[in-house]
Amino acid sequence: MSQNGKINNLGVAATNRQILKLAAPISLALLIPQLSFFTNTLFLGRLGIRELGVNGITGVFYLILSMIGYGLSSGMQIQMARRAGEGDKKGLAEILTNGAMLSIMFSLGLMMLTLWFVPLLFGFSLHDSDNFSLSVNFVYIRVWGLPFLMLSQLFCSFFISIGRSRLIIYGSLVATLLNVLFDYLLIFGKGGFPAMGFRGAAVASVISEIFYAVTMVGIFFYHRLHHTFPVFNFRHFDYSLSQRTLKVASPLIVQFLFSIGGWLVFFIFIEHLGGQALAASQVLRNIFGIVGVGTWALATTCNTMVSNLIGQGRRREVMRIIWKICKLSLMYAVVVCALLLAFSHQFLSIYSNDLSLIDFALPSLRIIVMATLIMSLSTVVFNGVVGTGNTLVNLTMEISCVGAYLVYCYFVIHKLHSPLYICWGSEFIYWTTLFIGSFFYLKSGRWKGKDI
Repeated sequence: MSQNGKINNLGVAATNRQILKLAAPISLALLIPQLSFFTNTLFLGRLGIRELGVNGITGVFYLILSMIGYGLSSGMQIQMARRAGEGDKKGLAEILTNGAMLSIMFSLGLMMLTLWFVPLLFGFSLHDSDNFSLSVNFVYIRVWGLPFLMLSQLFCSFFISIGRSRLIIYGSLVATLLNVLFDYLLIFGKGGFPAMGFRGAAVASVISEIFYAVTMVGIFFYHRLHHTFPVFNFRHFDYSLSQRTLKVASPLIVQFLFSIGGWLVFFIFIEHLGGQALAASQVLRNIFGIVGVGTWALATTCNTMVSNLIGQGRRREVMRIIWKICKLSLMYAVVVCALLLAFSHQFLSIYSNDLSLIDFALPSLRIIVMATLIMSLSTVVFNGVVGTGNTLVNLTMEISCVGAYLVYCYFVIHKLHSPLYICWGSEFIYWTTLFIGSFFYLKSGRWKGKDI
């Protein structure tokens, strides 16, 4: 970067130092919201097992919505990283500006669909009427934060694509601090605020997402990036560019819809096993998120670096950078999983003081730890495929993997009502099949020459 703050070189180097330079801020930016999910689960665990369990279902449903937005922003990130590799700052600015308009329109449509669809979905799938009422009321509040979340996701993708991933930390920090604060104030009715219970968690999340978006947009202008990337030159919605963006992003959107949708089906099946199984699974989902932070950051880095290297015309280095990142991801996972195995009981006791719930969740926690080791490799290799821009291949892989996952869930959970730790064995099915498909596609070399 030059003295006047303008970015001169948008290319990346295929070194461990560059990988860690990109991944470390992303890890922190992912970890900060996980701390918010952690405190949210902690507070709701104090309300009761029902609230803790229902939070698992509603949390996964909203995760589907956010991952649809993430799929859209990931498609734009691939395009922006490619323009960055080519040194095309004007083209990058055009994608960002048009992407903001597209994200807002997309989110509003998704909101309307959600408000209509949620009662039908939960009415059909949930057996307990109290669980149904809590779930619908929560989502009806929570969904109003979606436009702000999708705008934040877009700006995070922009900062990552230009190699300034450290800037995304500030937005995550603001959102998390506000979420934790308002969770405490609104769930329990502290500081003169009404005690809203479970609905208070939804309101707190919406407030945090509004400030998340304001912070990310503010950072863009505070650092005068609008001078380097002339976003005001593109004031009109570009249908042609939007079509190209959706061509890249739509397979990713459907991919994430299948991926997290499979998890929603898993939690709905778990609800049929009873309140204790549902509450334990919500705690385990939270742990899975915290453990996976470093791996997902490295996977996002892999996605960006692969697209950037291809933009520079350095396709021969793609496989080498993917395996470098795989090694770092596996090393991280081994260390974290060893700690989690050594202090399993202590870690679970943070979420709940119910000893029976802790003992019930322990065998499943050990299964998750082992599945995380496979995930540390498969998610990086899969994101390497995403970075090549051939997102239809990603979609095909995702459908196949989720199909195998759902078959396992249907027979093992729904039909056999197996113990919870056997149910969580579904993670092995998903991550193993994902790794195999991604590995053989990259090895084939069919991704070379893909233009986006």
